[in-house]
Amino acid sequence: MPYLCWAFLYTSTGVNSYLISFVFIQLLPGDPIKQMLRVDEVAITEEQIEHLRDELKLDEPLYVQYWYWLKRFLAFDLGVSYVTKRPVLDELFMRFPDTLLLTATSLLTMLLISLPLGICSALYKNKWIDYVIRLFSLIGTAVPSFWLGLLLIYTFSVQLHIFPSMGKGTWQHLVLPSLTLGLAMSAMYVRLIRTSLLEGFQKEYVKAARTRGIHEKRIFFFHVFRYALIPIVTLFGMSLGSLIGGTVVVEVLFSYPGVGKLVVDAVMKRDYPMIQGYVLFICFFVTCINILVDFSYQYLNPEIRLKKESRYD
Repeated sequence: MPYLCWAFLYTSTGVNSYLISFVFIQLLPGDPIKQMLRVDEVAITEEQIEHLRDELKLDEPLYVQYWYWLKRFLAFDLGVSYVTKRPVLDELFMRFPDTLLLTATSLLTMLLISLPLGICSALYKNKWIDYVIRLFSLIGTAVPSFWLGLLLIYTFSVQLHIFPSMGKGTWQHLVLPSLTLGLAMSAMYVRLIRTSLLEGFQKEYVKAARTRGIHEKRIFFFHVFRYALIPIVTLFGMSLGSLIGGTVVVEVLFSYPGVGKLVVDAVMKRDYPMIQGYVLFICFFVTCINILVDFSYQYLNPEIRLKKESRYD
């Protein structure tokens, strides 16, 4: 039964996401065949263009092209890149670890910034430190990530010569991209953590725990903070999916060789299989993340688990 569920998930996610991407890709200007054959502006003949178009089935009607792809998809085959001549899955799996590493360091940076600030803002509500943190959150929400990245490059690479501004290699290459993504996300998380904690403090079971004389630290960590984890984990799952699929701007800005930069190059060169494979890869990954987040709710909040058990009794 689990295998049937995963097969259905794979098929429904893939077919729906591909259908949308297939329609929009056809609206892109330019001819992929001419992009593939154009090398240093060397003249190409119409015979070469037509031969390659026939070989790749691009001269077929759109519904026939879609049918060819669907048969390959059901066999877990995403095709071959027009540019690199390698399987799309191999290209994605080769670049994915770099994007996953950037995602992990960005989320770690975000947590190191947002958790202390959000907790401090909730504990010192309406004090001067709360106003300062809320001002930081407001400014951080309004600042575009690409502008923040350019500012970090100018400060730490051009002026101070501390961190490299592009490429990958050592841990230093991850600092500026991770800061760019982490700072951009932390502003939103600070506000969410503050709001969730303040709401948790007003719960009846928290007030009851205080009347029984339970220590304030235990109340905070075992009751209030646990209650606040539900919206935080929800947003965390969304952030994880968006980072894996949406680090395009930062990867291009820092010339970081992840899947984001890979798909930008594919769009510029009209590499249809690579674009479609990227869409499927990210959609399937995000779907799995959302399912794991949903499963985590019943362990984070016993009330959800008890309601679920009472429904089946």
